[in-house]
Amino acid sequence: MDVSLLIRHRLNELELDQKDLAAAAQVTESYISQLLTRRKAPPAPGRTDLYDRMSEFLKLPAGELSKLADLQRQEDLKKRITEPPRPLFKECRELVLRKCEPDRRREIRRIFEKEPFGEFERLITQKLLDVTQGIAKEELRSEEWLRLMAQLSGRSYEQMRVAILDFLDTDVFNVSLENCVSFLDPMIESWDIDLKTFGMEVVLNRRLAPGGVKRFEFAEQDPPPAFALEPGFEQFLRDKSLSGEATEEEIEFLRALKFKGKRPAPLYYYRELQNLRDPLHFNPAA
Repeated sequence: MDVSLLIRHRLNELELDQKDLAAAAQVTESYISQLLTRRKAPPAPGRTDLYDRMSEFLKLPAGELSKLADLQRQEDLKKRITEPPRPLFKECRELVLRKCEPDRRREIRRIFEKEPFGEFERLITQKLLDVTQGIAKEELRSEEWLRLMAQLSGRSYEQMRVAILDFLDTDVFNVSLENCVSFLDPMIESWDIDLKTFGMEVVLNRRLAPGGVKRFEFAEQDPPPAFALEPGFEQFLRDKSLSGEATEEEIEFLRALKFKGKRPAPLYYYRELQNLRDPLHFNPAA
């Protein structure tokens, strides 16, 4: 049994129709119709509140629709995984380039055109999608935000919810011109990337997105340097009369202590352990 079959079965049992379900899920009747006729794939459970609303209306156990949708999506993915990636629409690429910082735009365009829909172009586009999808997911339950987005795009409230559900379900291989015009264009003011470190900055429309700026780093980093154990700490560990009751967490805390010049004796670590355990040395938790 798949998602559409289960929903149709419950609608028949409860003597309800698609219009009732659409109203309960706050989407258009057309969206429900496409979902039930399998013209539209079920959206990803983790990105939408649709299944919670429909499950409550259809009186289904919590999580049953989501679990079924997840299994169905995995099967669909297996079928599509061997298909070669399709290039972005020309208009999508132009929008991504138009949002790029002017001083960097010419160089980025050259890279895009040298390797059309290559790893670099997919990296940039996917990160812009990640940012805008994150905002849309956070605001999906905000009626005020949804109505603002609907007003900007000339849609009804229900149509806007459908558009967001579709947008949250897309990725860089399936992004449409509608996704770009409805979400990337109004939400993103500009973006820039350091071609040496691949650090990326995305400036958001403050009216539509909290925070204003998102920064991402792709630079390689070295692990913190290892340091030798203090001789006094090693002696402290060997002397069970001093360290016998110390927990792993306390030992890791003592191990991380660093010193310049003077070398601490085993007794120092014992006293530090007692200080760590004394509640008078710490403020109460908020």
